Amino acid sequence: MDQSVERLEGAFRFKRFTIRQDRCPMKVGTDGVLLGAWAEVRPDDRQILDIGTGTGLIAVMLAQRSAQARVTGVDIDDVSQARENADASPWGDRLHFVQTPVQEFRPTERFDLIVSNPPFYVDSLTSPDLGRTTARHAVHLSYGELIDAVVRLLAPEGRFAVVLPVAEARHFRTLAVDRLRLTRLTEVRTTPRRGARRVLMSFVAGGGAAQPSVEETSPLLDQLVIGTGEHECYTPEYRALTRDFYLKF
Repeated sequence: MDQSVERLEGAFRFKRFTIRQDRCPMKVGTDGVLLGAWAEVRPDDRQILDIGTGTGLIAVMLAQRSAQARVTGVDIDDVSQARENADASPWGDRLHFVQTPVQEFRPTERFDLIVSNPPFYVDSLTSPDLGRTTARHAVHLSYGELIDAVVRLLAPEGRFAVVLPVAEARHFRTLAVDRLRLTRLTEVRTTPRRGARRVLMSFVAGGGAAQPSVEETSPLLDQLVIGTGEHECYTPEYRALTRDFYLKF
């Protein structure tokens, strides 16, 4: 998928902004772009939060997609490059970044939309690179802590969107069942012949104990296939989802 944006030295150029990443341990990747394009943004959203913002990619994408929302990115690591990427975009005045563990984040307002492309390796071996370990292993932010933060920070009618590998998504849903209610789940395949590699999920506050109606307990389930299987040939659905961002689309 990297071929869909123009690769610069230490950066990726999208249609309306550029993400520099030379000082960030985790680089621009498919997961972040998918989440930034897939998460539901509503016209009346006023406050959006990106947990684990990294380069600021998802935060900038959501600022592009929202007409007036203030977008905040939090990260345990340095956020100076995210700030620089935001300032170089057309929406810098609506983007704000805070270096803090989300467990300690205490904003004055709750959020209409929270998104996260979180660390997801729970049981695998950690990388000798400390930055990559922090970004990709759930050592500083467990799923339980992420759920705690979302419940605490989400506005009453707010939504939470997350992207995870298949097994981790199943585990996350199990942990969240009594606190967050799944409303949509999209399985992502790289080609039609391959199994799902990622899962995009959207939740609202509330869980199993709330006894919602039948309609409320039935999430929307669908699939997204990225490529046709031929070299650099993408499906119409994937093009439609990401065409506001990728140069080739």
